[in-house]
Amino acid sequence: MKLEELNAIIARGEDSRHQFKRDFTNVESMAAELAAFANMGGGQLLVGVSDNSTITGLSTADISRLNQLLSNAASQHVKPPINPTTTNVKTPQGLVMLIEVLEGLNKPYVDTQGRIWVKVGADKRQVTAREEMQRMFQQSGLLQADEQAVSAANLDNLDQTELSKYFERRYGKPLSSTGIPLERLLQNLNLGRNGLPNLTGMLLFGKWPHHLLPAFIIKAVAFPGTVLHDSHYQDSQDIEGTLAEQYERSLAFIKRNLHHVQGNRSFNSPGQLEIPTEAFEEILVNAMVHRDYLISAPIRLLIYTDRIEIISPGHLPNHLDTEKIRFGLSNLRNPALASHAFHILPYRGLGSGIKRATDAWPQIEFTDDRQGNQFRVTLKRPEVQTTAVNEGVNDKMSGKMSGKMSGKMSEKVLTALRADSHATIPELANQTGVTTRSIERALTKLQQENRLTRIGPAKGGHWKVLN
Repeated sequence: MKLEELNAIIARGEDSRHQFKRDFTNVESMAAELAAFANMGGGQLLVGVSDNSTITGLSTADISRLNQLLSNAASQHVKPPINPTTTNVKTPQGLVMLIEVLEGLNKPYVDTQGRIWVKVGADKRQVTAREEMQRMFQQSGLLQADEQAVSAANLDNLDQTELSKYFERRYGKPLSSTGIPLERLLQNLNLGRNGLPNLTGMLLFGKWPHHLLPAFIIKAVAFPGTVLHDSHYQDSQDIEGTLAEQYERSLAFIKRNLHHVQGNRSFNSPGQLEIPTEAFEEILVNAMVHRDYLISAPIRLLIYTDRIEIISPGHLPNHLDTEKIRFGLSNLRNPALASHAFHILPYRGLGSGIKRATDAWPQIEFTDDRQGNQFRVTLKRPEVQTTAVNEGVNDKMSGKMSGKMSGKMSEKVLTALRADSHATIPELANQTGVTTRSIERALTKLQQENRLTRIGPAKGGHWKVLN
């Protein structure tokens, strides 16, 4: 390194990748700095520079002493050992030792007292939170959340009938023919630990897994506008069950809250979803398989009039970013879960799901929110154009037909609400065989005609049919 480059670094001041030290005399202090850099993105220690960015310089004797101290700290006082490199730069004030520490591959790195250090801006801190420690062990492959035991779970919590069906479908022989005790078989399949079902076993084959894992569900809400609202929504559901059940129920929730577009099809055809099913199928499966199960929070499925958002706990693991996943690069956070999901869900692994989703629907945005520790996928909804029922029908005839259809729809809605005044918009849509948007228009029209009124709030209230 040239003196000009050194001066440029010093002029920028300390940050999360550059630390200035006048000198080191304590091996533990040096080890803590080295471990902090190795646990984060790596960085450089500039020894012979004070905190106020003044070069104090070192003598050749200092350099010899610091090299010995560095060797001792890196090999004996940081576990696992690391291999920093050094460069000595000559300045008018003396020598400056630049110690380069690369980001480690075997995190977390600890000192001789077992403490984990990380960088926070230009400073460092000790990691004490259990969740943060778990995540560091997870990143290094020393801990897999999907293999962890589930508190209070036992063999009675497993749906052994479903497990048997899966085993026979995958391996071509009955589960009973193996002659292996269930406890041992679960261990062999990575579905259990110490004779009890683990997280993967419960998520895939549990009886009512949400009873023991209440956070690992999907919270789905459809809003009538483009902003998040805590009480004004048109559909809401806590989607529970095994991952296969959550997947099917989530698909049903999305489908009933999206438009069906006729396109070039005839009027009597059911129409196609405004967004191809393949797009959100892949995104849903990826959210369930690759989310961070060390975070006790649900996946959120939010449908707005202009977009769908699927938000999963945990940012992208390790060095992945949104550009890399678009090209099919992947990093398995939950390998045991992924290995079984391949045979249960429409999950193909190998990082191909994101590419298939974007091929099916290019209007997909990915947001890796590392500060909020979540990953958001946004699927833009198209603007739905209202077209005449038949291109050859003139405006007058179209208006008459629209009026007749609107009148029939209004009567169907009133009939349904006389039978059940607490019916929700999705329930009315299912009963009448139309979209939720059509129901919304019918309800608005009926209220404007003073044939219907709402008693109470959107949630918890009911409809009253007027004479």
